[in-house]
Amino acid sequence: MKIVVKALVKFLMGLVIVGALLFLSAGTFNYMNGWLFIGLLFIPMFILGIFLLIKNPALLEKRLNAKEEQKTQKVVVAISGLLFIIEFIIAGLDFRFKWSYSYVPLWVVIIASVVFLITYALYVEVMRENVYLSRKVEVQENQKVIDTGLYGIVRHPMYAVTLWMFFMIPIILGSWWALISFSPYIVLLIIRIINEEKILEKDLDGYIEYKKRVKYKIIPFIW
Repeated sequence: MKIVVKALVKFLMGLVIVGALLFLSAGTFNYMNGWLFIGLLFIPMFILGIFLLIKNPALLEKRLNAKEEQKTQKVVVAISGLLFIIEFIIAGLDFRFKWSYSYVPLWVVIIASVVFLITYALYVEVMRENVYLSRKVEVQENQKVIDTGLYGIVRHPMYAVTLWMFFMIPIILGSWWALISFSPYIVLLIIRIINEEKILEKDLDGYIEYKKRVKYKIIPFIW
């Protein structure tokens, strides 16, 4: 029951915080793009939480309790969180004052929503492939290199799919300005990956050989 309560508390806190940021800045609850995003994010999240609770409670607990210990990663996570807050506030203000909201067509929002759901499914697949997956950068006891499935295409498929997910959010919310405000996340992700790879090269047996086999970090043929 302890893990259930903790998961529910974190879920409800996330729901309340995201809702407050979006609707308070929008000045109304009549912000349909905001409701759409909340549904796309929290309904699959709730279903995934139930699935992990039944099939892999250890992984659920690990992800709930994860807290960065590396100094560089702490900074990256903190700034990333700030960018999300800014993104949600700007999206709400954009809706209120119609800065760019009127220039995001419905068909673009629909495509972004579909991409978001597809990448969410890929996110779940990455979790299935890698039993060592953690929200913090670490090498666990008896951890082995995973080189099958999506890990045979890029070395960091979780970052690859979440990058697509995160950049679909401002489009779903109908705000080009929010998309621009979130763009510094790319730099943060690069810093996180470079730092993480240094740790994996040092502490994870076989990772250097894995890098030779799978040459690209998150984008095939590019980086």
